Amino acid sequence: MLQGYATAEGTARYRDRFPKLRDALHFRQARHAFGVADLWLPSIGLGTYLGEPDDSADTNYIQAIVAALGSGINMLDTAINYRHQRSERNIGAALKQGIADKSIQRDEVFISTKAGYLSFDSNLPADPRAYFMHEYVEPGTLDPRQITGGMHCIAPAFLENQIQRSRRNLGLETIDLFYLHNPESQLSDVDRDAFRRRVTDAFVLLESLVTKAWIRFYGMATWNGFRTAESSREYLSLRDMVELAKTVGGTDHHFRFVQLPFSLAMPEAYTVSNQPTADGKKSFLEAASDLGIAAVGSATLSQGRLTYGLSDVIRRGLATASDAESAIQFSRSAPGMTTSLIGMGHAEHVTENIRVGIRKPADDEAWQRLFRRAS
Repeated sequence: MLQGYATAEGTARYRDRFPKLRDALHFRQARHAFGVADLWLPSIGLGTYLGEPDDSADTNYIQAIVAALGSGINMLDTAINYRHQRSERNIGAALKQGIADKSIQRDEVFISTKAGYLSFDSNLPADPRAYFMHEYVEPGTLDPRQITGGMHCIAPAFLENQIQRSRRNLGLETIDLFYLHNPESQLSDVDRDAFRRRVTDAFVLLESLVTKAWIRFYGMATWNGFRTAESSREYLSLRDMVELAKTVGGTDHHFRFVQLPFSLAMPEAYTVSNQPTADGKKSFLEAASDLGIAAVGSATLSQGRLTYGLSDVIRRGLATASDAESAIQFSRSAPGMTTSLIGMGHAEHVTENIRVGIRKPADDEAWQRLFRRAS
């Protein structure tokens, strides 16, 4: 497996190979996040969620990832359950190819993955229940009582198993960032006290895996948790999650990233003041900055729904040429956002989307003025 991980020197070296993108502020640092502040990460990252679990999509993804690494995108995001582990393997194949032809070095690329959902291997088995019994329950990796909703688990033994599989799939000795995948799913079956115990147990494991150099950082990749109202069953308090990390890892804990949807269609991370802080209720993006958490936006194009039909006011306000560019520019310009992820399963998607990176993000005043008009 490839040794090393993304470093300050490596990501700066990568940044400097793309002077137009560098000068347009495409690369940025999460200066408030302990241990992350020295890394240069792109405003646009590549996601691997969509697509069929077949060989054709594998080929297209590998080509897209190679194109991304050669175009100024050095953050790649995946999950073990994406396309039945195929997306992780596609990243591993593309990275291996880039290192072999000397177009990329391991320390230049930041790779994140996730676990929490039960995952198949390459294809949907004829008998899914028999597969999980044989693969996880019978060896003692998974206790069925720890599963919520029939498909979700964050028990330490299961997570450790998944991370080991992800390391093999990606071909990496060290994964830069591991996320608990939609941990708010647990709250459908357990109360908040049990949820806190489960998250704490997961954090204990993840801090130990940082020590073992299996991962460098960990976080939460959520859908509803940090966007929803405090009265919602799925609601998550970022302050509470950080406090749990501190009880496990001290002030130098490695819980440093949260991924959540952020787009013109889902702007709650900026618009909803649902996060308690020492200075009162704030939006997620404000609270993350205060608490030393790097924010990563997902669903930037809402699975393609924001590539058409946007208001002319938005396009004029952002001075962009298309609805897709407007949606990307909006998300990557949000105050406090580190990287906006876009699913790119074809090389031509990379070519189209990275054009936005050559433009400077909208300044705060113009962005907020546009937002008020749009609302």
